[in-house]
Amino acid sequence: MKKLHLLLTLLWLALPALTFAQSKKDQAAAKEVEALERQRFEAQVKKDYSILEKVFADDLVYTHSNGKQNNKQEYIQSIRDGKSQYEKIDVEALNVRAYNEGKAAVVNGTITITLPNKPDGTPNLAHLKYVVVQVKDPKKGWQVVLWQSQKQPDAKS
Repeated sequence: MKKLHLLLTLLWLALPALTFAQSKKDQAAAKEVEALERQRFEAQVKKDYSILEKVFADDLVYTHSNGKQNNKQEYIQSIRDGKSQYEKIDVEALNVRAYNEGKAAVVNGTITITLPNKPDGTPNLAHLKYVVVQVKDPKKGWQVVLWQSQKQPDAKS
């Protein structure tokens, strides 16, 4: 009886870890999505439209830090037109949680975007916290379906 009680106690203590443990598919998906996030940021800086067309879902909702929303075509066109310009994107934090046996992922992080200099020549930086939702399409692979960002206060010197 003591052994059964001990076993039940150990199972009860381990239950939270078992409940929230990611599957191997989720773990692999999280690593894959993290690499794709970094590749997408690079494509935005380099204006690599072939990658951007591939990674953004047709039903993308892209919400800028100022609250303006774009669909896929509008957002990619804003890069072509120079309305969205990125000289550099530095990833400060990136966290990926995958779900549904590696078929969906939620990403959150912090980035600093270097934009073209201000008219007076001073650096123009945007510090953002963001959330991304990606889903894995069986034919197209990982697709960004949602981007939402929020500006953060400038660091005090």
